[in-house]
Amino acid sequence: MAVRTPDPYPDGRPEDDEPPSYGPAWLSDIELEQIRHRIPILYVEAVPVHVDGIGRVIDLGLLLRGTPLGEITRTIVSGRVMYGETLREALFRHLEKDLGPMAFPQLPASPVPFMVAEYFPAPSETPFVDERQHAVSLAYVVPVTGTTEPRQDALELTWLTPTEAASDAVCSELEGGRGALVRAALASVGALP
Repeated sequence: MAVRTPDPYPDGRPEDDEPPSYGPAWLSDIELEQIRHRIPILYVEAVPVHVDGIGRVIDLGLLLRGTPLGEITRTIVSGRVMYGETLREALFRHLEKDLGPMAFPQLPASPVPFMVAEYFPAPSETPFVDERQHAVSLAYVVPVTGTTEPRQDALELTWLTPTEAASDAVCSELEGGRGALVRAALASVGALP
């Protein structure tokens, strides 16, 4: 869940009467680090899919990303929910950020996720790990109908059949235990092989 918060002072510290350049929904790197060690952070995650004419999942999109340590991993669309932002707005913002403005995601009619995933900084009773923080993620399956063009820190978006996406080989490439989340996504829409 690599999320980069913008630097509120890109040109150094402001004068005392100058407000920070980020909005009230953003945190500085220092504030974010402090909060991550005190309370869980809320995220939304989206598993982008293509569906056929009767709504069956025909393939699933996984992002390929490089980590700060130089590793290449697979992941799904993911990001924090900002203060004052609805879940639908957060989902749309992260889908557009990761898949491009022409992806045309079809957001679910209900904000009820298929799964609530809880990430801990160390291995725990859940399969999900995020070394930076304790995070709670609401996960959704979101059909996309347009052209996807990965943006931000994604190297590519790979479309896989449900059988390929649920394979041990692919699930082991997913960061933070997200292989279990992808399998749960497929099961929630009746597409788990």
